[in-house]
Amino acid sequence: MTEAAGAKQEAAVDLTRMPELVIVTGMSGAGRTEAMHTFEDLGYFCVDNLPASLIGELLSITGLPGQPDEHRRLAVVCDARNRDFFSSLMGELEALKAKGIDYRVLFLDAADEKLVARYKSSRRRHPLCADGASIAQGIKRERELLRRLRDDAHHVIDTTNMLPPQLKATIRDLFAPGEERAGLAVTVYSFGFKHGAPLDADLVIDVRFLPNPYYDPELRHLTGLDAPVRDYVLYRKETEEFLMCWRSLLDCVMPGYVKEGKQQLAIAVGCTGGQHRSVAIAESTADYLRSHGYRVSIAHRDLSLAERADGSLVARNDAYEGKEGN
Repeated sequence: MTEAAGAKQEAAVDLTRMPELVIVTGMSGAGRTEAMHTFEDLGYFCVDNLPASLIGELLSITGLPGQPDEHRRLAVVCDARNRDFFSSLMGELEALKAKGIDYRVLFLDAADEKLVARYKSSRRRHPLCADGASIAQGIKRERELLRRLRDDAHHVIDTTNMLPPQLKATIRDLFAPGEERAGLAVTVYSFGFKHGAPLDADLVIDVRFLPNPYYDPELRHLTGLDAPVRDYVLYRKETEEFLMCWRSLLDCVMPGYVKEGKQQLAIAVGCTGGQHRSVAIAESTADYLRSHGYRVSIAHRDLSLAERADGSLVARNDAYEGKEGN
């Protein structure tokens, strides 16, 4: 599969249902970096360590990468690293409210002893310890500085006992409820074992045990995208039994990938040449996952190598690779 087959990525979720601006703040060491990664996965344009006085200027910029102006979504981190600007944040929030900007403040917190342990583990200096103060003293200063902001925040998440996947899931629940499956970009692609095993697949299924249309002279020059081959492969007792088991496996593992917070998944379906059986089963697999709410792209890695009866190639790569479903 070429890069073009899986490179096209649309917004993971429906941005129109989410706030235009999210201000991520809170205690240093409470998970702001992980939070920003999550917002990036949700389709937000993210800016770290932004002075509060520049929020208005950021909102005035048009044509941000990956952000349609009519439905753009921005996430910024404003925190104690910018002490000279932080005092102006409350005023900026009042200005946003007066302009009718749809914004939310997400405050990340954790117990002091947990924050100390995280800093000791990372061996990084707390931003408020530049004068030689201890980590505990820096945390105390920061907590006093952010007290009012914490009280006024729309959402407060305590990450004391959270692992990164749990924080990611909590943020998705708050800002993109019901969109978990759409957040997982799935690529299903067919391939032929005689052209080499896949290197980038998370799941590989070998369908060489199914009856092979290649041995039917009328079907040999066709592909799994053609109705005669598709029907030959799919509407047989062996295939129907296989698809029932295969779909049960997908029903089992796919929710687990979503719960884990996985963002990309590649499923490879292989037969001998990558022309008949694997193509038909890959298409069926993609259709099944789409019907269950997943965002799926379909590609056929080796279909361009298939030959017609006269020896000509069936198609160029770009005729089949990277087709995205809704």
